[in-house]
Formats: sequence, structure tokens, C-alpha cells
Amino acid sequence: MNNYEYIIASLPVLQRDSRAPEGFSAEAVEEEIRSQLDERDCRIFDFLLSGFQPESLDGEFYRKAAGSPSRFVREYFNCDLAVRNARVRWLNSALGRAAEQDTVETEQEEDPELVSGVLSILSGNDILERERGLDNLMWEKIEDITVMEVFSLDLILAFTARLKIVDRWLKLDPETGRALFRKLVEEIRNNRQTK
Repeated sequence: MNNYEYIIASLPVLQRDSRAPEGFSAEAVEEEIRSQLDERDCRIFDFLLSGFQPESLDGEFYRKAAGSPSRFVREYFNCDLAVRNARVRWLNSALGRAAEQDTVETEQEEDPELVSGVLSILSGNDILERERGLDNLMWEKIEDITVMEVFSLDLILAFTARLKIVDRWLKLDPETGRALFRKLVEEIRNNRQTK
């Protein structure tokens, strides 16, 4: 059995200036988490990480995600697929292609409010702001999924999904990445204080 409390308590905390530490590595944090999980949880953790590899995201992946023992994995990747499909439909419309071309079929129903939010974000003209908006949407969804979680694997998975967003922005736009990192650390601190 895993000691989730210990794992969550050992997640990275920023220095006083609330910046990502010099040489910060999301991969190192992921390896540290993995080293503390048992075999079953490692499989779920690795499955989550595979969902951040574009070449993995096909119908088979999303079917496996829908059958995951982790509620977080099921709900997160259902949302991820809805966002991706909405984005593809938006692009198809802009290119004059069939609406469903290149979408991934799913048995899950898409949340109309989520799809509407995606389309609203995509209607903006600034590409960077659209990317930020979509990542903010996913960040909020992660929070919604884990709002009642306390010291669980799903909370660790949620941290990891947010860490992937932070890492992406540290590479694309360091200022946004640092702001997201501060937000992630603040959420962890608040979570520790309220539990």
C-alpha cells in the first residue's frame, strides 16, 4: 500500500521568491513520485503520463482511459477528448472540411458547457491566449475532479497533470510557466493546511 500522505507532503515547494527553482525538471519530479508508488499505482501513473504524448492519443487510448480504475484518469481524459474533438471540429469548420473529420469517436457524452467554453476560447485572435485559455480550462477541470480528494492517488495524478501544464509553459513562455508553478504550489500549501 502506498503512503499517499508522504508522497503529497514531499511534492515540490517553491523558494521564498515563488519561482521555479533553477534547473527545475518536471521529469525529475515525476520520477520521484514514481519511485514511491507501488506497481499497480505506477501503471496508472504511467498511463496518465502516456496521455501527454500526442502519438498515444487515439481511440484505443481513450477507451482504455474510460475503463481505468482511477476516477481521475477516466474524467480527465474524457474532458481531454472533448476539448480535442471540439478543437478539431473548429479547425474543420475554418478549413471547410467535414465537421467530424479527424475526431476520435467516444461512447462518452461530451459536456456541452465544456465544448461551448472551448469554442469561446478558440474564437480569440491571439494564438498564445487561446493556448493559455485551453490550459486554464483544463486546470479548472482538474480542480473540479479532485475537489473532494484527500491524500489519494487521484490527488497525485491531478498534481502531475497540472505539472505537465506548468512544464509546457516553462518551455513556451517562462513568465506564464512561473505563474502557473506559483499557483500549483499555493494550491498544494492550501490543501495541506485544510486537511
